[in-house]
Amino acid sequence: MDLFAHAGQQEQARRAPLAERMRPRTLDEFMGQEHLTAEGRFLRRALENDQVPSLILWGPPGTGKTTLAGLVARSTGAAFDSVSAVLAGVKDIRETVARAQERWNLHRQRTFLFIDEIHRFNKAQQDALLPHVEKGTVTLIGATTENPSFEVNAALLSRCRVVTLRGLEEEELVSLLRRAVADERGLHGKVEVEDAALDFLAASAGGDARKALTGLEVAAAHGGAKVDRKAAEEALQQKTLLYDKGGEEHYNVISAFIKSMRGSDVDGALYWMARMLEAGEDPIFLFRRMVIFASEDIGNADPRALSVAVDALRAFQLVGLPEGTLPLTQAVTYLALAPKSNAVLTAYTAARAAVTKEGALPVPLHLRNAPTKLMKSLGYGGGYKYPHNFEGHYVPEDYLPEALRARSFYSPSQNGEEAKLSERYEDIQRQLAERLREPGEDG
Repeated sequence: MDLFAHAGQQEQARRAPLAERMRPRTLDEFMGQEHLTAEGRFLRRALENDQVPSLILWGPPGTGKTTLAGLVARSTGAAFDSVSAVLAGVKDIRETVARAQERWNLHRQRTFLFIDEIHRFNKAQQDALLPHVEKGTVTLIGATTENPSFEVNAALLSRCRVVTLRGLEEEELVSLLRRAVADERGLHGKVEVEDAALDFLAASAGGDARKALTGLEVAAAHGGAKVDRKAAEEALQQKTLLYDKGGEEHYNVISAFIKSMRGSDVDGALYWMARMLEAGEDPIFLFRRMVIFASEDIGNADPRALSVAVDALRAFQLVGLPEGTLPLTQAVTYLALAPKSNAVLTAYTAARAAVTKEGALPVPLHLRNAPTKLMKSLGYGGGYKYPHNFEGHYVPEDYLPEALRARSFYSPSQNGEEAKLSERYEDIQRQLAERLREPGEDG
């Protein structure tokens, strides 16, 4: 490399984005994935023993998948080739594999092949890669934000170790930002950043280190010698929202969201939903609460509500943000306006109370399984009436232990679809009562 090329590279490195300049240089600098990199953990042990298998790195954006792939290659002294699944084709794979084979033949040097967004490879591309991974010509490191169980061929997946990376915690992001402020590769102490600004940037990043560092870089460029919270907010074009995901306001806002839907106030539900999303709440948290709500507060008054909530969750997992806010909003509006019933909740509560109070009552003989002659001779299954042999596919029968036969746990409401179930339930209860009054019945 001549003097001019070297100077050019140094200048390019200085002009690189802050997130690029602050990439960890060693495994010890790598933050947030201690379940993989701490002493005695899988990845550190694999590196120490120089026995790194092919890997699929699965995790959300900004968790260090690309960085970790580079660290693995450098730690083992291997060559590192990188391709993007968006741009590369089968020809590119073959050329990379040919270079790896030549490298091994001439220098006995391993090659790590890093494929970013490997979930975008089609079946033909993955099949072209498979034999070379199987023979060890290349050690594959694939990175994906999608579930590899669905996006990577089973044959290729079986030859890789799936490694899950998690989003960084806010405390870890604050530490990362402090390092960037002080480090010579970063801001080198030339800018003072208030703790409130660091906390805001970390809270707004949603576990994404790249997003946090980019926000810091923009704030430092426009905030002068001292970056306060207002400058951080302006850098992200985002206003402060009082919503501490670990504190009281978190529970206040989610409570307001649930109570608005329970009260059939669709506008209130939409407002609190937007509050949480704009403050950085994980949409999956909202979906989980909505699935619970669909059974707890709607139940059989509208059985479709549960399907709407679950289907919206699946749609969100398919498309992600920002488009994923549309199925979320659709589900919120449906749940808020659906007829309400908490009969499912009260039914389970009543049944659980009976189990807790009465203990393990014996199963009535006519309901017991009778797979052997001995059991049949003891009366197991005797007298059982098969409902499908009767008119209307129903016959009055006792299905509760004798001590509980006067109990009823389900009290259907008169709202929505549950009103029809209520009629059916009352008819069954009437027939059971008449059966108990018939002479000669021994139950």
